Amino acid sequence: MSSKKDHISETPATQFLRKQGISFTEHPYPYEEHGGTSVSARELGVDEHSVVKTLVMQDEAAKPMLVLMHGDRKVSTKNLARQIGCKSVEPCKPEVANRHSGFLIGGTSPFGTRKTMPVYVEGSILALPKIYINGGRRGFLIGIAPEVITKVLPSKPVHCALEE
Repeated sequence: MSSKKDHISETPATQFLRKQGISFTEHPYPYEEHGGTSVSARELGVDEHSVVKTLVMQDEAAKPMLVLMHGDRKVSTKNLARQIGCKSVEPCKPEVANRHSGFLIGGTSPFGTRKTMPVYVEGSILALPKIYINGGRRGFLIGIAPEVITKVLPSKPVHCALEE
């Protein structure tokens, strides 16, 4: 077992990754309410483009999905809906997102979610050398190889990024 200094805390996300035998680095930072990826990128000293946000969205039938997007981009819901064969896609309300994922908004990880949901990952994320993605609680990112997403999640690459 590692010392307290090296090991932050177990979350459903870190438990899921350890069970899958995936190695990752832990990056705690001081969480700021509504700070978003610009705060975590600044605190970790990394490019915001390599910080990946996990968004809980739903289609017109209220079926939930996860969308993984670069921190410095937003999701074109029209393009996403077109690519996945839905009429529309919209963000879930925070309480609904929390219920689907089991995580609080600001601490949502695509790993170890309460419900298994389809995961749509912006294709260009998969070309990055390393990504920083939420580790399952606010103020805690993990560093992983992007191919982990397609290896352990029911994911599909999409192209729906818009400049912020």
